[in-house]
Amino acid sequence: MTYDLIIIGAGPGGYVCAIRAAQLGKKVAIVEKRAEGGKTRLGGTCLNVGCIPSKALLDTSEKFYEARKHFAEHGIAVQPSIDVAQMLKRKNGVVDALVGGIAGLMRKNKVEVLTGAGELLAPGRVRVTAADGTKAEHDATHVVLAMGSVPIELPFLKFDGERIVSSDHAISFPAVPKRLVVVGGGVIGLELGSVWARLGAEVTVVEALPQLCPFLDADVAKALQKTLEKQGLKFVLEAKVTGAQTTADGVTLTATAKDGSPLSFPADRVLVAVGRRPCSEGAGLEAAGVALTERKRVKVDGSLRTSLPGVWAIGDLVDGPMLAHKAEEDGVAVAELIAGQHAHIDYNLVPSVVYTEPEVASIGLTEAECQKRGLQVRVGRFPFLANGRARAAGATDGFVKIVADAKTDRVLGAAIIGIRAADLIGAIAAHMVYGGSSEDIARTCAAHPTVSEAVKEAALDCLGRVIHA
Repeated sequence: MTYDLIIIGAGPGGYVCAIRAAQLGKKVAIVEKRAEGGKTRLGGTCLNVGCIPSKALLDTSEKFYEARKHFAEHGIAVQPSIDVAQMLKRKNGVVDALVGGIAGLMRKNKVEVLTGAGELLAPGRVRVTAADGTKAEHDATHVVLAMGSVPIELPFLKFDGERIVSSDHAISFPAVPKRLVVVGGGVIGLELGSVWARLGAEVTVVEALPQLCPFLDADVAKALQKTLEKQGLKFVLEAKVTGAQTTADGVTLTATAKDGSPLSFPADRVLVAVGRRPCSEGAGLEAAGVALTERKRVKVDGSLRTSLPGVWAIGDLVDGPMLAHKAEEDGVAVAELIAGQHAHIDYNLVPSVVYTEPEVASIGLTEAECQKRGLQVRVGRFPFLANGRARAAGATDGFVKIVADAKTDRVLGAAIIGIRAADLIGAIAAHMVYGGSSEDIARTCAAHPTVSEAVKEAALDCLGRVIHA
């Protein structure tokens, strides 16, 4: 078959690229190897074993934690217990419904789904190998590489799926582990660690760096650590993991502290969450002549073109944050460029979110990054403790922080730790897109009582005229 565009990989970047290209009148095929029960599983890591299932578990565990710890103060008397099998059934149902929804979108937009492993043979030539070994070759004017990423496996901590696990395994534990050790204090480790800690596990996070989530400003990271410690999580920072010994009854993680002393962490399971690596192997990229970086990411120009004519790469395969929404923006941009339109992505305006409780969201430059660049800034803060809606909800941890240029007042970055941070960051992003100022945010009317008032107040604080703090 011949197409205008073949996309290898049906994750958020791939399927969004397919839809946008189809909207622009292109004949599109999308290749996906993930299948179950004879049906193709579209949606990639994000939908099947990443963003969506983890958020379903976070939602369930948050409700359970609230019932145990905070319902009494509302006058609600309950004695909750957790049914892990039912929790996993609900999680799987959420995922299955969305997978089916993506399949429906492919039909609606007349995108042909080719089930099997995609391999780039040459510019404009793709081979698809089905699970039974059957091979078929297809031609296209353009090929988009969108294979995503997988968890990084450390050579001295090989995944066995039982004692030493990846995030793929940690969304499906059949029971709450008594002791869970998480290697890595980044987004994935904190989110999944939170899930099982809320459900009753003793969770210890071992991190090599001196702070959690190094992309955050130190004050935000410290506030996050403090709130998670109140929930029972333990943190060991500046510790270098050296290995693990597994037995029939458990696993013991070994590490070295900053001062060189040995550390030992007995556990039922060890979750290794030290990042992800691009799926640049197994798709024939190097054999076809696609240039890779030293980190095995696909080398692209500013328009996401690879070293081969008519071959593009998006999402986790290329430099930039490994985030589903970033991949989606890449996918739309490539589809529009292929159609002869103009496209633009400002990677400085891609929000990052940690879906713990409280949530943490950030965008743009941190205060520390501004200082490194020699930028003079004004910083505005507003605590949720002073926000009426947050108080009514019993969610007073955290604050909103806005960093604005001291001369132009243009918003350079922001961070929110607290209730609904993931949603609130969008209000700031909307202003940053057009180069808006803290005064623009401050002059935006926020409904009362809402937590969005905290964003307005932080902007007012940038201007030295905060009202409620």
